[in-house]
Amino acid sequence: MEFRGLRFSLVALTIAILSTTVLSDLIISRVDRRIDLTSQIVRITSTLKVENAGSASVSEFLLIFPEIQAKKLSYLSATPYEGKGKTRKYGASLPIEVANPKGMPPALNSYSVSLPKPLSEGQTLTLDVLAVFTHALQPFPEKISQADIQLVLLQDSAHYLSPYAVKSQSLSVKLPDARDARVESYTKIENTNLHDSEIKYGPYENLPPYSYSPIAVHFEANQPFAVARELVREIEISHWGNVQVTEHYIIVHGGAKSKGEFSRLDYQARPNIRGASAIKHFIAKLPPRAHSIYYRDEIGNISTSQLWADSRKTKLLIEPRYPMFGGWRTTFTIGYSLPLPDFLFESDGKRFLNITFASPMNELVIDNLIVKVVLPEGSRDLSASIPFPVNQREETKISHLDVAGRPVVVLEKTNAVPEHNQYFQVYYRFNKLSMLREPFMLIAGFFFLFVAGIVCVHVDWSISKSSASYLAKLQWDEVRATVQQIESIINQCLATHEKLEASLRDLSRVGDIQACKTARKTADALLKEHAKELKPLLAFLQSSSTATHILPKVEELVAKERELQERLIVKHAIIVDCYEKKLGAREIENRAAPHQQKVVALRQEVEGLLDYIDEI
Repeated sequence: MEFRGLRFSLVALTIAILSTTVLSDLIISRVDRRIDLTSQIVRITSTLKVENAGSASVSEFLLIFPEIQAKKLSYLSATPYEGKGKTRKYGASLPIEVANPKGMPPALNSYSVSLPKPLSEGQTLTLDVLAVFTHALQPFPEKISQADIQLVLLQDSAHYLSPYAVKSQSLSVKLPDARDARVESYTKIENTNLHDSEIKYGPYENLPPYSYSPIAVHFEANQPFAVARELVREIEISHWGNVQVTEHYIIVHGGAKSKGEFSRLDYQARPNIRGASAIKHFIAKLPPRAHSIYYRDEIGNISTSQLWADSRKTKLLIEPRYPMFGGWRTTFTIGYSLPLPDFLFESDGKRFLNITFASPMNELVIDNLIVKVVLPEGSRDLSASIPFPVNQREETKISHLDVAGRPVVVLEKTNAVPEHNQYFQVYYRFNKLSMLREPFMLIAGFFFLFVAGIVCVHVDWSISKSSASYLAKLQWDEVRATVQQIESIINQCLATHEKLEASLRDLSRVGDIQACKTARKTADALLKEHAKELKPLLAFLQSSSTATHILPKVEELVAKERELQERLIVKHAIIVDCYEKKLGAREIENRAAPHQQKVVALRQEVEGLLDYIDEI
């Protein structure tokens, strides 16, 4: 049903654009389009030969995309060139702005390309246009099991959508390697050919403006669909010779959602079958002289990473703690240091950082990218130069030995792709004397520390033994020691209670009535000794004004323990008497039950009071 709905929207779009008027006399002599589907990022490269068939010169060229497709457009560039093959010479990328020409239907989004010089009558210009799309490959089906392959759907047009007439055009769709994937289905129209891993449409001749022919390709794609929901890159400059880069990733598998249970045994036995679409690792290409590299998550450092380095590059292979299937999420941090002279330069009295913008990871889609450039404290006149639009603001970061804080340039970009990993510059002014601030602070700190140490040694910090606070502390220490003695005696009484209970268990097992009576006699004698020990301790607490707040609980504890031992003695006597009369087990249990319930309740109260008093 969803697939049919998408086709319906494409038909509606076709009807809308066919009713649009022509905007200028430009024509496109030839279009060669190539759609690269070998990764989750869809790249469409169009080679356009533009000709001015009118009498007036033209200084701009329009590119249009359906609104559905434009929402997923991440990167767009247009580059003119001359010549062919090895003699081809490219010019600088042309400025591109969002355009709103009159007569354009709302279903289309327009972009204006400023030509390097006005195109006069009969003149031609050849452009290479690169359009990069994210989230354009729709998993179909949306949910798969661990053993299933991942199938995705791409929708586009076999005809090049343009407000200008097209004399000749062709389209090639590059799929993943045919040895590793299959084509489930694809739209077949006139001049369609599938060969190995490439579908070719065309050539098509003399197409009117706004020609649109919907096509859909349904194919196997088991390559990683790694999507960073958020990436925060913090680049901190230290004029002492180091640039520290820290990158915090929140990554999800953006492919078909995983359903059913995950079996690690099946995955390890046949990872290419029972986990074909899983993300097994990430590869980050770091600058050549990167060092002090680490990789960790919330748990700690992750040892499943490998590093290769030479004079031209540093390659870091990052393996998560678990393979990532569709919909699964992971968070981790990588960090590394770079030598300052490689990235910090000086020009016209200003210093500037020259470093790459986006993630060093291969084929990573970034929904929200935040780049923070932390400058040394005392930096001023901040500015940034980025080769594409971003949101920019400033904030302050307080770090060690900072007074006013370090200025931070914050750059935000949504829907970023590897094409955004271009060099950008952050300019600022900095006084060299500011570098002495931290050493002076350290020297002053150590000086005052030594002075404070000398003062501490020569000053008498002892508390006067005649002061009220000192006397109150002594009185409370005596009260606390007395309470601890009472707690110790109560615990000994509870141990004696346990011995009484143990003698009853031995009686039920062995039947030795005399031994049970002896145990009760011994316990009774011990409990009386403990009672004698408690009397002077309670008397001390009752006479101390410092113990008024704790005395009621202590007295309650002693009373409850005394009631508990009385109940235990009565219960013990009843059970022994029943055994002497040779009564049945049921009768013994019935007679002892009321006392047993009371014993359990009293024991809980005694233990609760002990815990309460111990916390005071």
